[in-house]
This record gives sequence, C-alpha cells and structure tokens, in this order.
Amino acid sequence: MADYDVLQAIREYRETQDINLRNDIVLRYLDLVRMLAMSLRNIYIKYASPDDVVNEGVIALISAIDTFDFDRGVKFETYANIKIKGAIVDFVRKQDWIPRQVRTFGRELDAAYNELFTKLGRHPKNSELAEHMGLSRDMLEKRMAESAGAVTLSFEELLYEDNFDIMESEDAADAAMYRAEQKKVITEAINDLSDRAKQVITLYYYEQLKFSEIARVLGLTESRVSQIHSKAILFLKHQLADYMRK
Repeated sequence: MADYDVLQAIREYRETQDINLRNDIVLRYLDLVRMLAMSLRNIYIKYASPDDVVNEGVIALISAIDTFDFDRGVKFETYANIKIKGAIVDFVRKQDWIPRQVRTFGRELDAAYNELFTKLGRHPKNSELAEHMGLSRDMLEKRMAESAGAVTLSFEELLYEDNFDIMESEDAADAAMYRAEQKKVITEAINDLSDRAKQVITLYYYEQLKFSEIARVLGLTESRVSQIHSKAILFLKHQLADYMRK
C-alpha cells in the first residue's frame, strides 16, 4: 500500500458517495481485518465461524471509512485497527458463548492473582494460587485451561477500551506517545515471563498460531498450552492495569 493514498481515496468517497470507491478501500484493508480476526481466534473458534467474525470486522472497517477524522493527525490504519478489533471484541462479548461458571472462575482467578501479587510482590506460583482459592493444583490448572478464552477476552477488552478512549482524545501526539508507552510496558512484561510462557505468547500473538499448533511446536498438550497462556495473560493484564493506575 506504499503508493496508495488512502486519505485521498476516503476524501473522494466522502465527496461522491461512490460505493465502488469505498469497496476498493475495503478490499485493500481486508487483510488487516483477517489478521485481527485471526489474532483473536482462540476466544471464539469453538463457537463461531471465522467468516462471521471477519464480517463484523468488515462492517467496522466501513464505519472507520465513514467516521475517520482527517484533523486528528492519526493514521487511518491505526484508527481502523482499533475500530475493527473493538468490533470483534464486542461481537464476541455479546454472544455470551463462554459458560457462566467459566466467566465466574475467570473473575475469581483474576482477583486471586492480584491479591497474591500485591501480598507477595511477585508472580504467584500455581501452587500458591491453588491454596488461596481452596483448590488442588490439578483442578486449578484444569480450570485455567478451560478459562483461557475468558481471560484473553478480558485482556483484549482492557486493551480496546483503553485504546479507544485514547483515540477519542483531541491530542494525536499524546495518543501516539501513550500507545508507544503501552507497547513498551507490554513488551517489558513479556520479557519478564518464564521462557515457556514467553514462547507461548510469542507464538500466539506474533506468529498467529492456534493453541493446538503451539502444542505441537512445543511438544505439550493443548490443555497445558491453554493453562500457560491464561497464567501469562493474568501477568500481562496486571502489569498493564498497574501502569494505567499510575
């Protein structure tokens, strides 16, 4: 897209309302929609078709074309990314696919993690979490694997809602600086994870692999990968929330 002037294309579409112009913009950014749908696939893959999620992303992309503000000084790609991701997160949340007991455990796990982190001043061990929650370690890890989607969704909601608030800010320079700081905080938090957890997060978010694919790469069960992912996301969510409170 280096030679493509998306801002000019949006201006022309706004002036003419030529649907063909709008559709051309959509086609050029369709890979972005697919990439974001793929990055969130482990939240919805057991319950919905990726095509349905992509369709939600396309609707959000069209909305981004219609509502993009040229005077904010923000790149269209950045604005579209946040709109699309937010629409996918909202779509998943509204479907209520995740069983109530899994959602409840996810909230309890999050609270237990934060309490222990504050008390211990470090990443709590699974055995400590299990004792704190009155569970055996095996049962804790089984439920952590089952709640991977709920934990990931809560993290994505935090990222989306925070980013959307920043995008609505009048100061584009402040928004860009905040996003850079947020990325730095998350990167540093990932570097503080154990080697195995870092591998799982890297393969999931950067290599776009499914849990089943990560399991094959690392020689683990899919359940174990889901559990490692849940624990890592708790840590990342804690670090980001702690940063936001400062």
